[in-house]
Amino acid sequence: MAAPQRPTPDVEELRRFYVGKLITELPMPAAVLDVSSLKRHCKTMLDAVDSLGVGFRAHVKTHKTIEVARLQIGETSKDVNIVVSTLLEFEHVLPLLEECRDKGRNVNVLYGIPLPPSRAAALAALGQRIGPGSVSVMIDHASQLAAVERFHALAGFSAGIYVKVDTGYHRAGLPPAGLNKNSLLDTIAQLEAEGKASLIGLYSHSSLSYHDSTAKQAMDNLADEIKGCVEALQNNAMHFKAGKQLTISVGASPQVASIENLTRPAAAAGSPDGDNLRQTIQQVTQNTPAGFRTKLELHAGVYSLLDIQQMSTQARGFLGAIDDEVAISVVAEVVSVYNNGERETPEALVAVGTLGLGREPCAAYSGWGVIGPKSYSAEPGNKTRLIVKRISQEHSILAWESDSQKPIPLEVGQSIRIYPNHACVTGAMYGWYLVVDSSKKETAERIVDVWVRVSGW
Repeated sequence: MAAPQRPTPDVEELRRFYVGKLITELPMPAAVLDVSSLKRHCKTMLDAVDSLGVGFRAHVKTHKTIEVARLQIGETSKDVNIVVSTLLEFEHVLPLLEECRDKGRNVNVLYGIPLPPSRAAALAALGQRIGPGSVSVMIDHASQLAAVERFHALAGFSAGIYVKVDTGYHRAGLPPAGLNKNSLLDTIAQLEAEGKASLIGLYSHSSLSYHDSTAKQAMDNLADEIKGCVEALQNNAMHFKAGKQLTISVGASPQVASIENLTRPAAAAGSPDGDNLRQTIQQVTQNTPAGFRTKLELHAGVYSLLDIQQMSTQARGFLGAIDDEVAISVVAEVVSVYNNGERETPEALVAVGTLGLGREPCAAYSGWGVIGPKSYSAEPGNKTRLIVKRISQEHSILAWESDSQKPIPLEVGQSIRIYPNHACVTGAMYGWYLVVDSSKKETAERIVDVWVRVSGW
């Protein structure tokens, strides 16, 4: 018997209520997605990896929806590779994965944390729905291999294994010089010889680029992550089967998105800022590090929606304004305005707080969200942003980022759009997304669809 979970709302009932409404008519706060921005970001990523001849694995934890996952994987690639952070994500997108399998595409789902022993049985049951070769896990401790054996026994086929490498972020994984801790690699080789596991390669997730502020920094961070995995391969070559093809999987959204700097038409002549990354990618895709045939796979998730954290890294310096690029926003209502000396600087109160926005910091500024410039008309010459300056559980205080004395150009009862610092956390506050389409004037602020997201673990 499966553990009880939060009920998933009836999407048709949601559509009957929401579709056709303007965002100013919504019960607030509400999470809104712009499908036009989403489609553009997903397409440019797929185009970029195709241009560079590297693989791609889409992370679905940001949005946890079938609809965005479909955009992330595209329609043309033979391989459909995704990462899930929870088994409910896996279960939620199963209809899409089964559809891809039935069309002859190769489906593989990576469980995005080192395999918890308690989840092996549930993971095996989900894997059986798709078939052999459909599940991979990451491992960084020899004790986790018992769960890999249990998966094999229950699923009837072996799980693929990525050995988790710590390339400097220190969240999970082993250092490049120490992958064979407690004979980890040797034990994996034995399991592979017995048909109980299949070594895919090395996996790193490094979010050091979240503190970047230029495209060059993001590209160099991706290059360093790749180099860290190549170093791990070289240091542990004696533990891998000679001649084996291994995949190096690396990424986090800012540094992975930075590859678009290499593939845009303006980059055709070659920018020296990207030379380090170009050469590093070629080292994996065109050479044989430590004598092994290697493939490069990039993984990322929040690039599809973007948020203030992502925009602040400037990993793609060619992007436009927040309103035009960030696909997720929270529609909230202004409930009071303080423009007459009540505070040291003018402020406004809105009816959304931590439980509707999250409380995720951004390295580039001290606020908790940015109000979309299209939500208000600033006085001429006022270039500062209107931000969420302070935040409580169910309400927030807005003020100018620069502590300007200019009046806050908002009115009580007005609906505004707040762009969050971290899309993954903000999305988790809601059971569904209300979808608009800014590619058409008539649907830029009118709901055209509702996408249900899964909640739980």
